Parts: sequence; C-alpha cells; structure tokens
Amino acid sequence: MAKKPVDPMRSFAGVAAATLLLEVVVVLLSMPVVANIGTGLATWQGVLVGVLALALLVSCAFLRRPWGLYAAAGLQLVMIACWVALPALGVLGLVFGLVWAVLLWMRWDVARRMAAGTLPSQRTGPGDLAP
Repeated sequence: MAKKPVDPMRSFAGVAAATLLLEVVVVLLSMPVVANIGTGLATWQGVLVGVLALALLVSCAFLRRPWGLYAAAGLQLVMIACWVALPALGVLGLVFGLVWAVLLWMRWDVARRMAAGTLPSQRTGPGDLAP
C-alpha cells in the first residue's frame, strides 16, 4: 500500500490554532492585571477585551480557508490599535504580531521550498530529489 504524501501546509493550521488559543488565554488573563494597575478597568474596556478574545477564538474555525491565516494575523493589528484604550493590550498585540510574522514567514518558506522540490518529504531515495 502506497504511503500518502504528507502535506506540510496542513500543519500550519494546527500551529496557528494553538497560537490563537494561547493568545485567547493570555488576553483574558490580562484583564485582572489591567484592573489592578492604573485607574482600573472600565466596563467598556472589559467588553473590548472580551470581544477581542472571542474574535480570536472564532478565527480558529477559519484557519483552513485561504484567507484564514491572514484574518487571524490581521487581528494582531486590531490588538495593536487597542493601545489607545489599553496599553497592555497593545503590548500583547506587538508580541503576538511578531509571533504571527514568524509563522507567516515560515509558511512562505515552506511553500517556496515545496515549489522547488527540496523538502525532505519530496525525496524519492537517499540523496535523490523528486523531479
């Protein structure tokens, strides 16, 4: 029975989903911290954090779509824009924006290497590259 070739791009959806879930947890855990520093957390700021966390969570469902990764990465720009309302959220946006930049670069690099036929899964034998 022939072994089905591995699609390396499928793994990026899993990595992106794990990153988004981690980001949801971090964003929600920022609420008590923000509430205890400065002037506290206003109701509208809490709603803003909750809506942003929900948007991050919902975007997990769309990661396998062609635009899903870019929509999730675009939410980082929204987080950075929230700097005006909550500077802590803007800092989180910068940190996770860097993470998303690295993820998208890695995805681009794998796609480039896949097109060139230089991935290890594309080799037919020891030292041979598939045509």
